[in-house]
Order: sequence, then C-alpha cells, then structure tokens
Amino acid sequence: VHCCTSTVHRMYWNPAEVQQCTLLSIKTGGCTEDCSYCSQSTRHKTFVKPTPTMKVQEVLEAARRAKDAGSTRFCMGAAWRELGNKKNAFNHILDMVKGVNGMGLEVCCTLGMLNADQAKQLKEAGLTAYNHNLDTSPEHYPKVITTRTYEDRLQTIANVRDAGISVCCGGILGLGEEDNDRVGLLHVLATLPEHPESVPINALVSVEGTPLGDEDDIDNVDAFDMARMIATARVVMPRTMVRLSAGRLSFSDAEQFLMFQAGANSIFNGDKLLTTDNPEFDEDQALFQKLGFSGKPAHKGPLVAPAEADGEVIITKVQAKQQYA
Repeated sequence: VHCCTSTVHRMYWNPAEVQQCTLLSIKTGGCTEDCSYCSQSTRHKTFVKPTPTMKVQEVLEAARRAKDAGSTRFCMGAAWRELGNKKNAFNHILDMVKGVNGMGLEVCCTLGMLNADQAKQLKEAGLTAYNHNLDTSPEHYPKVITTRTYEDRLQTIANVRDAGISVCCGGILGLGEEDNDRVGLLHVLATLPEHPESVPINALVSVEGTPLGDEDDIDNVDAFDMARMIATARVVMPRTMVRLSAGRLSFSDAEQFLMFQAGANSIFNGDKLLTTDNPEFDEDQALFQKLGFSGKPAHKGPLVAPAEADGEVIITKVQAKQQYA
C-alpha cells in the first residue's frame, strides 16, 4: 500500500511540499446542532462559552499574522447550523473574504448550510474553498447527528460546487464507526460529481461534556488508523489535497511523518483549530525543517500526470443525483 500511495502522490504532487492552513473561529459556541463530538453545541455542557462574531478588522489582522507565519490558506469558521437570514453577519463575512483574498491568500469558510445564492455571493467576494464535512458514512451518520441529514450536507456541497467554489470535505475517525464506515465515507467522497479539492482527515479529540467525550467504549484512533485512511484517500482521489487535521497534537513527529508518507500534503497550523488545541506555528516550522518540507504556494494545484498528458487518462465529471435520505 505504501508503495502504491507514494507512486500516486508523486504523480500529482511534489512530495516535499505541504500546504499550510490556518483556521480561525470567528463565531464560537451557541450552535443548535446536536453533533455528538462537538464542544460548541448548546445541547452539551462543555468548557466552551458562546462569543459574538469577531470584527472584520480583527479577522484581517489574524490573517496577516497567519500569512507572516507561512500559511497560504486562511479558513474562517462560525458555529452555526446555517447562514439562514443572518444578513448583517453575512455582509461582514463577505468583507472578511474580500480582505483576506486581497492579501494573496487562499480563503476558506465553514459556516454551516448554504443556499445557492449565498454560495454565489461568496464566490463573487473571492472565496477559494468552502468546508462542509460529511463526518462519516451515510449508515453511521444518524448515530452521530440527528439535527441535519446526510442529504442536507450533500446539498450544501452541491451549492458550493455549482457556484464554482472548491469543495473541502472530509471526516472524523473515532466516532464509534466500523472499518466499513471509513470505507463508506471515502466511497461517497470519491463518487461525488467532482472529487473534493481537499479532504481533511480528523482524529476525534474527545471533549468532556459531549456524548462521545463521555463514552468509554470508543476506541482511540492511532497513527496506523490515520495512515490507512490517508493512504486510501490518496489512491482513490489522487488530485485531492489530503489534510492532516484535528488530533495532530496527539501524534509524535515520527507518526506524523508516517502520515505524510501515506499521502497527506496539507496541515492546519496555529495553536487552535476552532476550540481544539493544535501545534504552535514555531513547532510546525521546526517539524518542516526536520522532515525537509517546504510550504506549498497559494493557488498551486496538482501536477498533470504522465498518463493524462499522453491522453491515456481523461478527467470527467458526472451528473449529481440524490442518494441519501
């Protein structure tokens, strides 16, 4: 498997380049969803206290710091079920997107469910990518979340894709799923009308007060679980950036190197991922130096594989259709 993933990775990506992304929570807590893993849900009693949406200037200052630290993608997350009729907040977010885009950074948002018009406005403001994770397989999903259907998530992904925004969509290991559920998630991602531009692979960071955080029967996710998931994602979605995301703090440098060798070529840096601890900027720079990595430049996509250049492989798109209730 390792030989196969290494070959595929090198066909489409420079293995010495790793994308550096920074994720900022611009609106923390107060979410009405019941995601069993999430510290920001109003249905769970956790350490998170709701905060108002950050000011535009505060966000732009954070983006400048991220760029100075080496990030080429700046992601903004809000703990909402959906944008809905939050017109004032949405206008501020559009200003944030325009400002970050003006710095030469790739811009990503994760704001819950979007309709087609909202996606179009984000595209016009300069949004590069929109994150909306599927979390797990369609079969296991109802055991984790009941306030939003799998089809709801797929519809938001379709709205984003139809607006011309890159899709960022992945999942979480450690939700009590079976191996078949991990395969099922990757199957859904790999059979979308277009492969996601990026797929974040997260290891559950359990939070006291959440149903999954208080569950003793959930097995911990180890480096081999992560490496297998990353490797499989790399093979079935070769032109996709596979992001080593939440939970990275629990893995050693050697274990992270295993994941990079399995096909990961993107990370989140900075000390927080929304409300979850993450390695500091300086620690990641030291890790990059140790492993011989450099940062991937902004807006640099995959290479053209020899088989594509020769016309032996043709990239096609398929028609979307509803599959999940």
